[in-house]
Amino acid sequence: MDKVNICEKFSLFNDYWNPRVVADLNGQQVKAVKLKGEFVWHHHEHEDELFMVIEGKLKMEFRDKVVEVHPGEFIVVPRMVEHRPVADEEVSLLLFEPASTLNTGNVTNDEKTRHQLERL
Repeated sequence: MDKVNICEKFSLFNDYWNPRVVADLNGQQVKAVKLKGEFVWHHHEHEDELFMVIEGKLKMEFRDKVVEVHPGEFIVVPRMVEHRPVADEEVSLLLFEPASTLNTGNVTNDEKTRHQLERL
């Protein structure tokens, strides 16, 4: 058991759309990721996702609306809800989701799908 310094973890990488596992708990993972630009439209068959913004502004696009998420805020995307994260400028955020969650959900994208995640 040891504490995790989130700022330190974010300083270890500079690429986008490549989540890193920073902790495990009860079959869930806490993942640090930086975003910039648009992700792919997708959904998750079995998993809910929690996106907690640490720095920057996330726009979570849904087919019928856009929700802006600011530092210190989070949004939960329920399973089966199609969504697309968008970051006009760099965003650092934490993801809380089951360990089995594939970042692109029901879509495979050569550029953005990550099958194996690095641990920090």
